[in-house]
Amino acid sequence: MTEVRTAHTADLAPTTLAAVRALLHRAFDGDLGDLDWEHALGGMHALAYVDGELVGHASVVQRRVLHGGRSLRTGYVEGVGVRHDQRGRGHGAALMAALERVIRGAYDLGALSATESARPLYASRGWLSWQGPTFALTPLGIVRTEEEDDGVYVLPVTARLDIAGELVCDWRDGDVW
Repeated sequence: MTEVRTAHTADLAPTTLAAVRALLHRAFDGDLGDLDWEHALGGMHALAYVDGELVGHASVVQRRVLHGGRSLRTGYVEGVGVRHDQRGRGHGAALMAALERVIRGAYDLGALSATESARPLYASRGWLSWQGPTFALTPLGIVRTEEEDDGVYVLPVTARLDIAGELVCDWRDGDVW
């Protein structure tokens, strides 16, 4: 049985954070850079355990997304990963359920950038594939992020969304979506 615990970054011990980073490094087949890790910090974490052993992680951090002339407080999902030997057992869904509770209680909407293999999970949970063009608000102005168009998903909470409209994320180093 999966046990999911939630905690803010500030409440996680350094050893727990190190274990999470190691888990994500393996879950992403070594493709988890320093900026990817940084993006997962500063918000709420969901940690999945089986028999006391960490098997999965996901976090939600606050970002701003521009849409329809509004700046929306957005719960942005980061660092979703499950150990290879534990995949397909519902851990990802359990992690997302914990984060969706946080998103619904604290944000105008949820957003994330999904890998192709993860898209069915998000769609099955009611996340909507963004159909319109995506952009980033960079230090040089608004820049089109066409390569992200197929991977952005949103979870409407209180915001009215036109999913065929433009969606602009705030700036950060590394992957902006």
